[in-house]
Amino acid sequence: MIMTSAVTPVLPADCTLPNWLETCLLSHRVEGERGTPPTDKSNSELVCRAFEFAYALHQGQMRASGEPYICHPIAVASLLRDLGGDSAMIAAGFLHDIVEDTDVTPEEIEAQFGGEVRRLVEGVTKLSKFNFQSKTERQAENFRRMFLAMAQDARVIVVKLADRLHNMRTLEHLKPEKQRRIAQETSEIFAPLANRLGIGRFKWELEDLSFKYLEPDAYRHMQDCVSEKRTDRESRLQLVAATLRERLEEAGVKVVEVSGRPKHLYGIYRKMERQQKAFHEIFDVAAVRVIVHNKDECYRTLAIVHDAFRPIPGRFKDYIGLPKPNRYQSLHTVVLGNHGRPIEVQIRTLEMHHVAEYGIAAHWKYKESGGSSNTQVTTDDEKFTWLRQLLEWQSDLKDAREFMEDIKGNLFAEDVYVFTPDGDVVSLARGATPVDFAYRIHTEVGNHCAGSRVNGRIVPLDTPLQNGDIVSIITQKNGHPSLDWLNYVVTAGARNRIRQWYKRSHRDENMARGRDMLEKELGKNGFESLLKSAPAQTAAERCNYSSVEDLLAGLGYGEVTLNLVVNRLREAVKLHQPLTGSEVAQSDPEGLLAEAVTSPSRSHSSTSSDSPILGIEGLLHHMAGCCHPLPGEPIIGAVSLGSRGIAIHRQGCPNVEPVPGDRLVPVSWNAGDSKNGHRPPTYPVQVRIEVIDRVGVLKDILSHLSDLQINVHKAQVKTFPGQTAEIELGLDVRDHAHLEQTFNQIRKMTDVLKLRRLSQGE
Repeated sequence: MIMTSAVTPVLPADCTLPNWLETCLLSHRVEGERGTPPTDKSNSELVCRAFEFAYALHQGQMRASGEPYICHPIAVASLLRDLGGDSAMIAAGFLHDIVEDTDVTPEEIEAQFGGEVRRLVEGVTKLSKFNFQSKTERQAENFRRMFLAMAQDARVIVVKLADRLHNMRTLEHLKPEKQRRIAQETSEIFAPLANRLGIGRFKWELEDLSFKYLEPDAYRHMQDCVSEKRTDRESRLQLVAATLRERLEEAGVKVVEVSGRPKHLYGIYRKMERQQKAFHEIFDVAAVRVIVHNKDECYRTLAIVHDAFRPIPGRFKDYIGLPKPNRYQSLHTVVLGNHGRPIEVQIRTLEMHHVAEYGIAAHWKYKESGGSSNTQVTTDDEKFTWLRQLLEWQSDLKDAREFMEDIKGNLFAEDVYVFTPDGDVVSLARGATPVDFAYRIHTEVGNHCAGSRVNGRIVPLDTPLQNGDIVSIITQKNGHPSLDWLNYVVTAGARNRIRQWYKRSHRDENMARGRDMLEKELGKNGFESLLKSAPAQTAAERCNYSSVEDLLAGLGYGEVTLNLVVNRLREAVKLHQPLTGSEVAQSDPEGLLAEAVTSPSRSHSSTSSDSPILGIEGLLHHMAGCCHPLPGEPIIGAVSLGSRGIAIHRQGCPNVEPVPGDRLVPVSWNAGDSKNGHRPPTYPVQVRIEVIDRVGVLKDILSHLSDLQINVHKAQVKTFPGQTAEIELGLDVRDHAHLEQTFNQIRKMTDVLKLRRLSQGE
């Protein structure tokens, strides 16, 4: 275990200790010297020990800016303290990079600082010590882990947001390509997360900093525009604020604050883009905020505002009656100010203001007397249903790219508010349909949905819902999802539930397909024993499946690739290698994984012959059109009765069975011919793909094939009402291994249900 001594840290001038930390350290040491415990153990001892521990371990490490690395944990801990974080959060701020950047283990952190701090640090730590197939997969696993930790304790994501905010503040020291990558991730994930948690001060700064690196020219232009008009804008805001303050005092409304608030640069830029307007055409680039004592005074203030200034129709929003999903509450109205220009007025209570600024952190910074500062978000917290849905959906998404797309879509989604017949408010993504509503209520309601009523009228299931609609679902006992629903549902939850139902209804078929694929790759000897071994279960869990059967079904359905499964099996066998004797044999019976190769084809020995087919050199021959043999597959020659010479078939081709033995010629592929340039570059193959029928599925498949540089010489689609669709493609591939690689890429697509190679006449 690593121990640290309580020495006074010496930092360079450009990295000074904040006053709060100096006070904490001084109090801690003075009381320690007296031999008495600190006066506030939770806010002093733990924080000081965490700082000293991080200081010792980060000594000698430098940031890209050239400053000591410890400056970063100090800045993160300070941000968390400003949010009102408790001692465990602040300690985690100091320690959040320890596991990733040093040899300290989570067990050592728990031994020194307790399980609470360990959980926070582990939730933030990246998965840098695992091997992933791609950056997308690594990113997806990082977020899966973070969201799971966040479900147990929402403080995890607050620590991560503080970490990301300070990194964004110092981003100028990195290379441009890394700046853009980090800024893009911040814009797509972390700023929306801050918004979902209601931490407005983090959200605005993260958005502006991302904007600075992603759109530098537009950012500088916005800075110039805002600076030029600042004096006029501030004078208008002051005049409106003074008028409101006077009118409110006359009406006897006790005002906490009336002030002007400039809107952040990215917010103004997005409004310009959305409305296709120039800066001078955007009037509400700033707002007047009125803070009062209670909810009743909010509505009284609204009446006074509308009496003092002319309200603009259609620009009033009541977020007190219908709070945003992040619990933001306020009254927003746009009025014509003293100068005849529109200006936004926001009205809220002091408590609402704290929630708007600090979001979930308002629990810690402004907790009621007797309240706990260790407020945690659980899956039962109705105020964070979006988090529960994220966690439900991520368990269904095995493909890293699809997981990231759904996460981004859910975080960015604008909400529409509808009501159940009992008057409960349900928030859905804009454009949601009754099917989305049904699945939000319960999975079984969605699976048995047969119709819907909106405001008392029966409407089609693809009807977009509007704010204030009262929705009820008509269910049937024998009802089940329709594949057509995938063409119009907009929420990830509904889409994935429909797919999951379809996969479960074909589970046995998918398991059989997955088993065949894996057995073909690894061979039959010892295959059944391998599937029952501990490494197989470990591999399934690393692929985010709870059992080997689920893994085989996912492989057959195309959720996970064959290469990934084999690689995870290899890693699992290595993990179990410390076992000896019979245990090793049980982990890898017959040495399957030691001998397995990434492609099922085996190369023949090279030869100097110029003919692409060995055994018929100099004879007239052609590739049989019935089975389209590929290099790497076992082949046989059959002498044709006509003048076409010898037809080359795949071994096992039905058309070879009736051919007399005296007309069969043993042949094989010339592995060395590809090096000599004599082998034709591609061979034709016919494939049939069964897919979920939706708009754009053929385009997506062709896009995947284009990325693999596969030529498609034929495409035909057959659709059947209410059923799956069939796509027949003619592909040009180099050899059998190339075909298997192509099949693996197509099977990865979520909408692909079956994929097989065709023979002539099918």
